[in-house]
Amino acid sequence: MKIHADLAERAVVDSATLDWVPSPMAGVERRMLERDGEEVARATSLVRYAPGSAFSAHTHDMGEEFLVLDGVFSDESGDFPKGMYVRNPPGSSHVPSSEPGAVILVKLRQMQPDDEAYVRVNTLDPAAWQAGRPGETILPLHIRPDEEVVMLDWQRGSRFDAQDFPGGAEYFVVEGSFEDQDGRYDQGTWLRLPPSTRQQISTSQGARVWRKTGHLES
Repeated sequence: MKIHADLAERAVVDSATLDWVPSPMAGVERRMLERDGEEVARATSLVRYAPGSAFSAHTHDMGEEFLVLDGVFSDESGDFPKGMYVRNPPGSSHVPSSEPGAVILVKLRQMQPDDEAYVRVNTLDPAAWQAGRPGETILPLHIRPDEEVVMLDWQRGSRFDAQDFPGGAEYFVVEGSFEDQDGRYDQGTWLRLPPSTRQQISTSQGARVWRKTGHLES
């Protein structure tokens, strides 16, 4: 299965327009944003857990990262409510479940073999947020030489200077909306920009976004 699998191509998906597709486990459904492979695949998806559902034990041989968008996601390491960002490195394993139900943005098989960090960040805790450009606050989530993952808050009416992304960029709009020279991206939109993209961002209503950069460079 290939969905937006060419990383050299720009891709935009309004996730709200996608159907929920059943997974192999009852009560667990997916909206597929990008995918290269069958059940074991390089993938970016929204995953919805019905209340009381669970997935069988499995290993992430090339890692997993996710952001909890709603509800509470759980595994043996703890309960992760809305706003939690989690990275489980290559070789990690778990048995995920959700008692009240959950929706998560999840990326699979997209980590480097030497990325051994377990990461847990509560993005709703204001303490770690930092001042960025005028009109922007930033929360670092995971920084490596080949990858930078952050949350960004942009104030209503902000406009930023054009920015170059030699290693590409990827966004998910958690709240609000933003614009660039190619379009407008509302809540729930996933956007991927290929390497060597130049982008100028503005936001009329304000936005909170998850962004990853540097990871698409070949």
